[in-house]
Amino acid sequence: MTAALSRASALAVYTCAFLVGSVLMGFEMLGSRYLFPYFGGGIGTWASLISTVLCALAIGYFAGSALVDRKPTARTMGVMILIAAVYLALVPATADQIMSEILERMGDGASATLLASTVLLLVPLTLLGTFSPIAVSLLTRSAQEAGRVAGLVYGVSTIGNVVGTLFTTFTLIPAIGSRAITYWFAAVLALCAGILFIPFNKKPS
Repeated sequence: MTAALSRASALAVYTCAFLVGSVLMGFEMLGSRYLFPYFGGGIGTWASLISTVLCALAIGYFAGSALVDRKPTARTMGVMILIAAVYLALVPATADQIMSEILERMGDGASATLLASTVLLLVPLTLLGTFSPIAVSLLTRSAQEAGRVAGLVYGVSTIGNVVGTLFTTFTLIPAIGSRAITYWFAAVLALCAGILFIPFNKKPS
């Protein structure tokens, strides 16, 4: 069993779950904008993006589950999120060159589109995918409440997914463009990492 987090610390974890979920799906929507000039916006592009996101989440969940057995701390989550933030911050300056290189070498077929999606999304979304398993471990005090906590964490994260998808598509992209949004997403993740680096308090016994 783990000691219970204070209410403020638990709220911080749930807030980060929402924000990480928002950025995760928001960046998937941005992925289509980065790929469109080179590979089009057809069903093949979307199939590549969705498949990459699902693979990244699966890998992230497995990796997060492994980390739970070794070092299930808020700081571990913060490190993963911070690395993802740095990756996103590098995307605007490097994406065009990478996409052009893939298009030149491989054309615009399925394998090229899938590779482009993988390069763009796999690493940061895998890192973000480690968040939820560790968060569940931190928030769970007993076996009896494990299901409830897991449902809350994944529910809050999924609400964040929906908000990130809609807000990015209908508000952010028309207003400020893909590259600026990517920097904002990196800043949001860096903020979450900073929150998670703060030592968490436990409830008094």
